[in-house]
Amino acid sequence: MEKTRDALLAERVAADVAQRGGRVYYVGGVVRDGLMGRASKDIDVEVYGIAPQTLREVLAAHGEVLEKGASFGVLGLRHSDLDIAMPRKERRTGEGHRDFDVSVDPFMTTREASMRRDFTINAMMRDVLTGELVDHWGGQEDLENRVIRCVNPQTFREDALRVFRAAQFAARLKASVDPDTLSLCAGIDVTQITRERVFEELSKALLKAEKPSVFFRELRRMDHLREFFPELEACIGVEQNPKFHPEGDVFEHTMLVVDCAAGLRDRAEQPLGFMLSALLHDLGKIVATEVQEDGRITAYGHEVQGLPLVERQMQRLTNNQRLTAYVLNQTQLHMRPNMMAANHSHKKKTRAMFDLSACPNDLILLSRADASGKLDAPYDERYEEFLRERMEDYRRIMLRPMVTGRDLMDAGLRPGASFSAMLARARQLHFAGLSRETALRQILAEEKSHMFE
Repeated sequence: MEKTRDALLAERVAADVAQRGGRVYYVGGVVRDGLMGRASKDIDVEVYGIAPQTLREVLAAHGEVLEKGASFGVLGLRHSDLDIAMPRKERRTGEGHRDFDVSVDPFMTTREASMRRDFTINAMMRDVLTGELVDHWGGQEDLENRVIRCVNPQTFREDALRVFRAAQFAARLKASVDPDTLSLCAGIDVTQITRERVFEELSKALLKAEKPSVFFRELRRMDHLREFFPELEACIGVEQNPKFHPEGDVFEHTMLVVDCAAGLRDRAEQPLGFMLSALLHDLGKIVATEVQEDGRITAYGHEVQGLPLVERQMQRLTNNQRLTAYVLNQTQLHMRPNMMAANHSHKKKTRAMFDLSACPNDLILLSRADASGKLDAPYDERYEEFLRERMEDYRRIMLRPMVTGRDLMDAGLRPGASFSAMLARARQLHFAGLSRETALRQILAEEKSHMFE
């Protein structure tokens, strides 16, 4: 595998450090990913055996030295993504994620330094020059066995975010959390974590895991869905019609859907929004589900009734209003594509549906994931073929001239309360296939008739 520019820089720095009696190790994700045969974008190294000032002098010979994390002793070089640190000790001083007393000690042993890491798979080190693997905590074996295990039970609970990191790594690495670590996580108070940090771990699981459902299933095992995902947790036990959903309750269906969506996200125009829409698409069933007199289980209108729940869940995670608007839009429309494909709806209807969608391409994929998230129910490929054809039809019709507000004013109408209604009517006529001239004549005739009512 060809070495990256940062890897080559790390080797040059390590060679200079070695001349001064020190050693440089790759640490963290780059070691873990390397053992899995994966390339790692971010490269972190730790420098042992030389004084901090000596390290700065070494780095200065390779470029402008940057303070990337002054409070944690992390340095960098301009025009490089390489993170360069010295071994350190950390002691929690408060509830915030930056509330640690950090002391740098370049003469610590690798065992002492690696003890502060969260999981064994992240506590491995590799000598930059020799390639020697240093694994004090059995990380390589845990990686091979797909086990997420904490390094130090005494210090593990000092950072509550590790609860979500455990679930995220389990999802990304197709692993499970070790029972003792799971028990530790269950006893940690996570209420003081900021939503931004939780959202970062959620995003990694949704965008990088083959089966993001593992993230939520592990949080459920820890009893930690309730703090940041209470709306999702409320899906547990909500019944569905077994004829259409043999997989079980709404939570189980959602887990299948989000895994199906993961297989489609590379085709999505807005992958994160798409994955969040798959995760939250059926929250409305919490309030809309009813058992009819004949025993049938229905959830009529859940795609609309669920919008307040979707918005509430999104607000627990992010203040990104554009992302929230996208998810609300896709959630509200998620039932329509498959229904229209099944009924082979007229072009006028499919044009109107795509016109309402924030992203027609992603809406088609969402409807596919929803239909695929069931047991023993293969997706009918003809549905997507139909919808793709209709999406192209929508795009072609949108290239044709349409009645505008300027057209209405040029015809003698003044902007007012009825203007928006007339423009909406113009859009309907456009989707019905009328030319701009014909649509304008009809709108003017309709407006004239209203004046004499």
